[in-house]
Amino acid sequence: MAASSRVALPLNRSLLKMGERIAVAVSGGADSTALLLALQEEAAELGIGVSAAHLHHGIRSEEADADLEFLRGLCARLDIPLHVDHIDVPARAAAEGETVEEAARHARLAFFDQLMQQGTVHSVATAHTQDDQAETVMMKLIRGAWTEGLGGISPMMERASGRLIRPLLPASRQDVLAFLKNRDQKWCEDSTNASTVYTRNRVRGVLMPLLREFNPSIGATLSAIAELAREEHARWQPEIARLLQQLAMPGKPVRGGGRAVATLPEEQGVAFELERLRVLDLPTRRRLIRAAVERMGVRLGAAETLRILLLAGLAPPETPPDPTVPTKPNSRLQLAHGLRAERSVRELRLVRVSDGSPKR
Repeated sequence: MAASSRVALPLNRSLLKMGERIAVAVSGGADSTALLLALQEEAAELGIGVSAAHLHHGIRSEEADADLEFLRGLCARLDIPLHVDHIDVPARAAAEGETVEEAARHARLAFFDQLMQQGTVHSVATAHTQDDQAETVMMKLIRGAWTEGLGGISPMMERASGRLIRPLLPASRQDVLAFLKNRDQKWCEDSTNASTVYTRNRVRGVLMPLLREFNPSIGATLSAIAELAREEHARWQPEIARLLQQLAMPGKPVRGGGRAVATLPEEQGVAFELERLRVLDLPTRRRLIRAAVERMGVRLGAAETLRILLLAGLAPPETPPDPTVPTKPNSRLQLAHGLRAERSVRELRLVRVSDGSPKR
């Protein structure tokens, strides 16, 4: 095929650093197959080393075995090293009290971390596309999300072991299929993608086609919203960090002055003077409370944050009363994950007593 007729795959090449060894997380599906092939074709020009990484999840046993054999053949043909590991995801899910999806995600991250910690690779590239981004934003909207949630899939995630990068985010699924067809490259189909048990599959198969009737470019539109949301969140971060340093106080006041800090290792606490919170605008109050709680290992939803504001007398005036939330001084409100909010005459105190298990 003439070079001029070759279809290019849209990539975020700014994520690909010269001299890096990059493992492409491959499942055998269309997206990861296309990303692996595209990076292999451009490796010399970009100055990167390319390998592939596949985790056999212990699900869909025969189909998964066939996926692995497909990948072995593909990597051999492309002369690309293939890193493989096996894990029984259903057994992990049962042992850890996770859903199968959560267990699979945590297992993949552990596999990627291991490759980077060992120095086998510097970064791992996952094959998330523009369609994945749009579906993620819609799922966040359905569930209710803050600005950072609407940011969806970040192009790059720094981990202690190395970087997770998503260079395929600019590409739509149509781009991927056109690229593979142009290369006459086959891929594997995951039978679970057709299952309506999974929310993402219902969003992909039912909701997104409906939205395309209103806006044929809905994928690009939602991806642009995600980028704006990430930029907004990044803009807020330094300001909230500064306010936390200025306004957050440890422990609680004691007679004669000073503050008593919790002595139990499993207890964390922080307090704010109500008057200093009151002078802040509502978006800043929300973000400050959420940031303080997040440092304790808990992520607050919109409803929980509003309940804390109601307890503190800092909610918007038009907020309907909530009979489950006390609004007088010297009251407390018990929330999920061991989190408790306490209101005194002068302060709002947030306390978490942990049972030792991390908040997921």
